[in-house]
Amino acid sequence: MESRREKNLMAEEESDSLIAARRIQRLSLHISPSLTPPSSLPLVQTETCSARSKKLDVDGQALSLYMRGKHMDIQEKIFEFYNSRPDLQTPIEISKDDHRELCMNQLLGLVREAGIRPFRYVADDPEKYFAIMEAVGSVDMSLGIKMGVQYSLWGGSVINLGTKKHRDKYFDGIDNLDYTGCFAMTELHHGSNVQGLQTTATFDPLKDEFVIDTPHDGAIKWWIGNAAVHGKFATVFARLILPTHDSKGVSDMGVHAFIVPIRDMKTHQTLPGVEIQDCGHKVGLNGVDNGALRFRSVRIPRDNLLNRFGDVSRDGTYTSSLPTINKRFGATLGELVGGRVGLAYASVGVLKISATIAIRYSLLRQQFGPPKQPEVSILDYQSQQHKLMPMLASTYAYHFATVYLVEKYSEMKKTHDEQLVADVHALSAGLKSYVTSYTAKALSVCREACGGHGYAAVNRFGSLRNDHDIFQTFEGDNTVLLQQVAADLLKRYKEKFQGGTLTVTWSYLRESMNTYLSQPNPVTVRWEGEDHLRDPKFQLDAFRYRTSRLLQNVAARLQKHSKTLGGFGAWNRCLNHLLTLAESHIETVILAKFIEAVKNCPDPSAKAALKLACDLYALDRIWKDIGTYRNVDYVAPNKAKAIHKLTEYLSFQVRNVAKELVDAFELPDHVTRAPIAMQSDAYSQYTQVVGF
Repeated sequence: MESRREKNLMAEEESDSLIAARRIQRLSLHISPSLTPPSSLPLVQTETCSARSKKLDVDGQALSLYMRGKHMDIQEKIFEFYNSRPDLQTPIEISKDDHRELCMNQLLGLVREAGIRPFRYVADDPEKYFAIMEAVGSVDMSLGIKMGVQYSLWGGSVINLGTKKHRDKYFDGIDNLDYTGCFAMTELHHGSNVQGLQTTATFDPLKDEFVIDTPHDGAIKWWIGNAAVHGKFATVFARLILPTHDSKGVSDMGVHAFIVPIRDMKTHQTLPGVEIQDCGHKVGLNGVDNGALRFRSVRIPRDNLLNRFGDVSRDGTYTSSLPTINKRFGATLGELVGGRVGLAYASVGVLKISATIAIRYSLLRQQFGPPKQPEVSILDYQSQQHKLMPMLASTYAYHFATVYLVEKYSEMKKTHDEQLVADVHALSAGLKSYVTSYTAKALSVCREACGGHGYAAVNRFGSLRNDHDIFQTFEGDNTVLLQQVAADLLKRYKEKFQGGTLTVTWSYLRESMNTYLSQPNPVTVRWEGEDHLRDPKFQLDAFRYRTSRLLQNVAARLQKHSKTLGGFGAWNRCLNHLLTLAESHIETVILAKFIEAVKNCPDPSAKAALKLACDLYALDRIWKDIGTYRNVDYVAPNKAKAIHKLTEYLSFQVRNVAKELVDAFELPDHVTRAPIAMQSDAYSQYTQVVGF
């Protein structure tokens, strides 16, 4: 007995010594990468843990070409420009004021030196504009947002809400950055509720001017990008007040948009009646100069009313092609939906960067392993795969969904088709909310997946997380946007039973609702074969069934509660149910677009890799909501187990092509800018950062 215990102790001591030796050797390699590791200790363990199928051979170039599409050239031009200009690269440590000036110089460099003019594509080629925004945002997210404020918000409001006279007067100045501007919608007391804005624009018929006023502190324009330092103009959203000859004396015509100069064009001094304060240091995006604006009887010419949807004549007569305040308000906001489209698209760009950093690090980093054998890549651990592989699959899913959204938005801008406008409005609200919420959570997962090294500022997770966090709030609070999606679904549901037509994105509801109203097929409920579970029809049917079930149930609940609580009370009582419905619908749209993208991929090897990722996305989502499917017997217990096992297997399979999948994003080292994710000499880069 003693002899056996001594042998065990000796074996443990030997094992401990080997582990210690390996760790010392790796620490030496981290500090002195020129040392060559012995062949018995590979830097990346590529051994597979399953012989079920061999690793896919993926044509990375074909996959990248399919992913990046027709605007990759202009993105490469942007990357090359900033990489050639160290003075325009954002350092890790920088003060708020310095960051703001750098951000402005970065934008000036893009426009005046690189010769890229984003504003020219805002209306005429939105797909190209959003491609530019994605590339610019990967350089510095503050730069991406500042560009969006200048061109999409300030510039977009002028060309979308104004008429030819406004375009002729302001287009060139906005384009070349002579006319830097702001988008002054949000107020201290009103953000999401735009119809509740309280800034006023009162028409003075004697002087043919509007008088802009901030009636109280709650109406101060707040969080206005470009206002604190650089802006010369602002598109101010205010209530249009017209004089009348009745007992009331005035008439409130609702919220309209006005061009208001806020600084002198030559001296850059604040103009009379305009008060500007700095909103100060923020959690993130400190390269954007957010400010607060107060107006004290600021007079502007009548022509400064952006009058596409409503106009005021010289004698104070109001005219509009739209009959009601609500119609005009809806049309106005409908023209501003591009901001949401851009944020959804940009958020996927952030997700690509964070997933790339975390996955490249996880392929490189080794920890532990079988006794007396080399340490293994941490991405070979099932727990790491569980964190990162469904995220990688989701990144691809959201990429294709937001590309589809941009395409629909571009079509909408060209055709102005009413059904398409409604479809894009709801789809942009849903994707912006869903994708930005997912990315915000994913950034924390990526940071944790990189351990202590993920906490170093140089490896970017902190700045990415802080800069991206506000994506969940601006251009529409995510919870509010999901309610808009739910409201639209209920409207479509009502139209279905009244015989109305459904727009393209919602057309699946007609068939799915009929399926929901019947019992699940007792045979397919039990099918658990891999071919069946990886069949796109099964996956999409499951997503659609869930959405249709949620829609049917919440409609019944709302009808029941409205009898006792009224419409508002019933909505509030069912609010969590409504948010779940909206998310389920958006996931259904995402999966449909992913399946379509897989089908349309021309290269067989790229198509096979995309099919793996698509199956993982679909089955992972089904597994995460398996309780819903089990509660209604849509999935039998044995089938639920099979889904779980297949999800784990697909995570492993995606891990085997993870390098090819992240490389297809074509984010070079100077874009990811995270030493732990450098594709060569990663630890050398990292140790240099800290001074070795």
